Amino acid sequence: MYYGEKKIENPIRWAMVGGGKGSQIGYIHRSAALRDFNFALVAGAFDIDPERGKAFGKELHVAKDRCYPDYKTMFAEEAKREDGIQAVSVATPNGTHFEITKAALLAGLHVVCEKPLCFTTEEAEELEALAEKQNKVVGVTYGYAGHQMIQEARKLIEKGMLGKIRIVNMQFSHGFHNVAVEKNTASTKWRVDPKVAGPSYVLGDVGTHPLYLSEVMLPDMKIRRLMCSRQSFVESRAPLEDNAMTIMEYDNGAVGYVWSSCVNCGSMHGQKVRVIGEKASLEWWDERPNQLTYEVQGEPVRVLERGMDYLDDSSCTEDRIGAGHPEGLFEAWSNLYSRFAQAMDAADKGKKADFWYPDVHAGAEGVRWVENCVRSADHGAAWVDYR
Repeated sequence: MYYGEKKIENPIRWAMVGGGKGSQIGYIHRSAALRDFNFALVAGAFDIDPERGKAFGKELHVAKDRCYPDYKTMFAEEAKREDGIQAVSVATPNGTHFEITKAALLAGLHVVCEKPLCFTTEEAEELEALAEKQNKVVGVTYGYAGHQMIQEARKLIEKGMLGKIRIVNMQFSHGFHNVAVEKNTASTKWRVDPKVAGPSYVLGDVGTHPLYLSEVMLPDMKIRRLMCSRQSFVESRAPLEDNAMTIMEYDNGAVGYVWSSCVNCGSMHGQKVRVIGEKASLEWWDERPNQLTYEVQGEPVRVLERGMDYLDDSSCTEDRIGAGHPEGLFEAWSNLYSRFAQAMDAADKGKKADFWYPDVHAGAEGVRWVENCVRSADHGAAWVDYR
């Protein structure tokens, strides 16, 4: 159980690029980062409109002279200060992630970046190498990974409770974009523009979330090859897809399936991960994140509840309130930001974090997966070797 005790000696001086007024994800970043006093928001370039960004920064109690017109100015000016920023979160449209993250690393800053980290494997590998060279942490906001029952699934699999893994069935298939909502919604419009969103829509926007959860649960399984079929049911979105099915083969003989969609009419979120072994299966559904279903063949279904004594100790360390009280997305993000802070603090002391979190390598893997899915789909749903 976590009671709010400090995880690091001093809060990390932190800034944001993007995440201004009207940005839902910006509010989630701030709520998560500031909740446990691991970060202190001291600067920002919050908006593409400098005056609007400054006005919003004032509402966030950021000093006027530390509300900057753009990230380049912020990095340069903050570097001159003894109390300058140590880390930055990037909450801007996809097409800017690579250049801002690279600039932040070159400026000697830790980074928390929205996914996708970038658009190509080459760019991802460049960021991986740069982060290592600079000894800086790059965290990627696969926010659902902060739910504690993901750790419990990892431990059950690690303990062999499922036996040899055979199938991993994943989906993130909501229905909110079943029509061309982007015509009237700016926050969706850029997501279907290849120049801003990159080579995919739902594969990168939602599909990489359950994929990362599966990687946390099954850290030793690697994709050998995959095939992907993608569609643009709202024709104006072409060439970007609003629905995709991906089949994967793993190096241990298991198979995986990912359904990525925003046209699953009636579905609120539809994000589920089901891992099927030779002895048992487990399933996690993000609309009921405090539960994990554990099913042994021939026995009654077990529903494991967050915060209970029968869970592995490591699955309870980030509980913020007793069992029975529902925790949600804000708690999950707070858990990840706490991990980011501890990893940054360790790096500044010349150490490595001894726990998992969505790091630059996880971000690069998401980019690699999308790239391979697009390559397969654009060649008639052909099988492609994973690289």
